[in-house]
Amino acid sequence: MTKPAVLVPIRVLEGESIPGGVPELLANAHVVLLGYHVIPEQTAPGQARMQFEERAIERLDEYETMFTEAGASVERRLVFTHDGQQTIDRTLDEHDCMAALVPNATSAVEDILVAVRGTVGSDRLAQVVAGLFGSTAATVTLYHVAADDETDEDAATLLDGLVGRLESLGLDPARIETRIDREGDAFEAIVDAAADADAVVMGETDPSLATFVFGMPADQLAERFLGPVLVVQRGRPEADGDAEDEE
Repeated sequence: MTKPAVLVPIRVLEGESIPGGVPELLANAHVVLLGYHVIPEQTAPGQARMQFEERAIERLDEYETMFTEAGASVERRLVFTHDGQQTIDRTLDEHDCMAALVPNATSAVEDILVAVRGTVGSDRLAQVVAGLFGSTAATVTLYHVAADDETDEDAATLLDGLVGRLESLGLDPARIETRIDREGDAFEAIVDAAADADAVVMGETDPSLATFVFGMPADQLAERFLGPVLVVQRGRPEADGDAEDEE
């Protein structure tokens, strides 16, 4: 099947790098490698490019090699911008990325937790999971926190539908597990369930989830999710670009 496009945003001049295990995690992906640098409002993007481009390109060359050696296909962008989040959002749209990665370190990927929040975007969720992990030996756990007004039958039907879709995309059903919980806050429940996972895949619950994920300080992400997190995009309306970004 077609490799799912996954955005990997890196603040290329601020000490961020590709953590261990991430290239192997995305071995079956089409990686959109976004190296970006946020500049002060009074600095022109062209001026920043003249000053920092060579160093940034050297780092992107290194990161691209890491992904291609793992088996991924790669396209990359270098952007000097006044608004990092806007650059991330626009790149997701322009490259039709199915998911965005919060690139925390991981070891060998053996257990994937897929947080299933509802039927919206479930097909894209299945495409990402099957595309990235269908040819691996990883166990995929479909995890759903049921709402108070949701019956056990409704929750089971939700997960069974996703199991069927994953099977149709070539994922071995013997590697798929399902789990339903009811108690506590949904986000905290996902955090607890992820404790034994090597990576988490979660779908957007609304158009602001990417902002929520990437807007969290890195130390909070590391504390809450010990491994990498793939946020599957549900698609969003076209946004106005930042005319001052230089690519």
